[in-house]
Amino acid sequence: MIYGYCRISTPRQNLERQVRNIRTVYPDAVIVREIYTGTKIHERKEFEKLLRKVSEGDTLVFDSVSRMSRTSQDGYKTYEELYNRGVSLVFLKEPHINTSTYQQAMNNQLSVNIKTGDLASDELMSGILNAVNGYMLNLARKQIQLAFEQSEKEVADLHQRTREGIETARLNGKQIGLTRGTKLVTKKSVDSKRLIQKYSRDFSGTLSDKECIKLIGISKGSYYKYKRELKQECSM
Repeated sequence: MIYGYCRISTPRQNLERQVRNIRTVYPDAVIVREIYTGTKIHERKEFEKLLRKVSEGDTLVFDSVSRMSRTSQDGYKTYEELYNRGVSLVFLKEPHINTSTYQQAMNNQLSVNIKTGDLASDELMSGILNAVNGYMLNLARKQIQLAFEQSEKEVADLHQRTREGIETARLNGKQIGLTRGTKLVTKKSVDSKRLIQKYSRDFSGTLSDKECIKLIGISKGSYYKYKRELKQECSM
């Protein structure tokens, strides 16, 4: 099976770009979508389900390294675990760390079965080749680690630039967010206020606050907030 995993941090972002990129290369991929804003892999429900589902011979495709993990430690650990289970990993934007590339490094190990007839020479050559093989494997692993580290750094840099931008705007006198006391009008607030006026004994109804909250189906905090706003509106 070929699975494509697509993740965004907030509902305001668009998943379809990732889906399109994966389907362009793997049109038959089963797409798994997820909205999750944290950094912990084990807290992503859909990704956790996918990790339990994939087995040897399956392929897991990501648009980029950052979609798999936002921390280098979790990302590299998960990469190694999936590789050892026989699952192929594909990163469309970082193909140099696909598991096929890693496997190629494993397959390109130099033979250390040297027989020159001289024991000292054989041991020397075997030691050299073992060192070269170890170096090549470590180099391949380092490339993978660096990709996850770079991804983590880019996310951190983006957050830092966002914070700095907000602070700069604030220092320049620009309003950040709603002005204090501003009422945000939504369909939920309009409908809830109408029902509060209709059923609450403080207005036109006969129900207590507790009964109104249960009937309308909103939180206690929202109920009392809307009720306060209604009383302010009625007193104007």
